[in-house]
Amino acid sequence: MTCHELAQRINAIHPELPPAEVARLSLLILTQTTDTRELAEEASLMRAWKNASFRLEAAADQHAAVADELEQLCNSGPISFTPDQLWILLRAVKVQSQLLDLYTDQPALA
Repeated sequence: MTCHELAQRINAIHPELPPAEVARLSLLILTQTTDTRELAEEASLMRAWKNASFRLEAAADQHAAVADELEQLCNSGPISFTPDQLWILLRAVKVQSQLLDLYTDQPALA
């Protein structure tokens, strides 16, 4: 199954989804599926969809939390890095790494 075919199936099931969301889901589902023939069955497609949506939501939540921590860190004035601030920066790098891994299905450096 190609990305275009998967996008058409997703769009047929949920025509209210914006094109960017259909493309995002198609990419995430395909990168997480070892045998795309399984996606021909609606039950398999829905399982893959739920898994991709869950992973994306979890990554988005982590990203939002880290972005808030980084914003607070930046607004705290001149920084002489404390161990806590270094952990915030390391978590930010790790979350960005997880997002890259989610979209590329390749382990990132962090």
